[in-house]
Amino acid sequence: MNIKHGAAGRGRVTGLPDWDRCAVMGVVNVTPDSFSDGGRWFDTTAAVKRGLDLIAQGADLIDVGGESTRPGATRVDEEEELRRVVPVVRGLASEGVTVSVDTMRASVAARAVEAGATLVNDVSGGLADPGMIPAVAAAEVPFVVMHWRGFSADMNSLAVYDDVLAEVTAELRTRIDAVIAGGIAPERIVVDPGLGFAKMAEHDLALVAHLPELRALGFPLLVAASRKRFLGRVLAGAGATPPPARERDAATAAVSAIAAHQGAWAVRVHEVRATADAVRVARAVEGAW
Repeated sequence: MNIKHGAAGRGRVTGLPDWDRCAVMGVVNVTPDSFSDGGRWFDTTAAVKRGLDLIAQGADLIDVGGESTRPGATRVDEEEELRRVVPVVRGLASEGVTVSVDTMRASVAARAVEAGATLVNDVSGGLADPGMIPAVAAAEVPFVVMHWRGFSADMNSLAVYDDVLAEVTAELRTRIDAVIAGGIAPERIVVDPGLGFAKMAEHDLALVAHLPELRALGFPLLVAASRKRFLGRVLAGAGATPPPARERDAATAAVSAIAAHQGAWAVRVHEVRATADAVRVARAVEGAW
């Protein structure tokens, strides 16, 4: 009998719905300079509508972010990030949507939770702002601990590994210990290997190939591969120009299917429909074993 990779070991997150399969986290970037959608949802009304459209297409929760974290991006100031994010979180939450806030600032996380967000997705794992862990602990909401080595302006120079799986796992374990010591309950922690953050294509592919080892950390796993550079490299082949971000959605859905089969708690994607189909097929296959 084969060992099941999926629902039995996927994990539950206190404070969030208990989905019976890999969840789909839809992305709403309230930024003018996102690598993937270039400001299409920068207006609050458009952003809220986009989030509701993604729910209609099969997303289970929506991740709202007001700061681009693409390689080389410069930081937006706190006041502007709050202006972008909080009204969108409030608008989606008022419609009954499960909302995550994508931020590295404690102040933005706290205001977003007040507006209705029920998950804080910090790509720095609490390293960018020393106030983040205390703020999330006080709010008693779940927290995504992502593998991170530095801000976007510098991340490419930090993509140096002898053994990417071993190093990412060890660095994540260190951050998890720090987050728990800071007061966030273990049952509220989600882990993200940080695909594309201080990583080259070969590093990202190696991590996707070893998701079970990352799950062995003992926490629900979020996989965020959507439209990222490593998929462009795969699709282009050696020496060719990668396709634009918006032409990587089929490749994204392929990674979503792999992640769901390997027991990921959730996948984070810009276009939902194909991934929603992929995770549901993966769940049906699990049920047929």
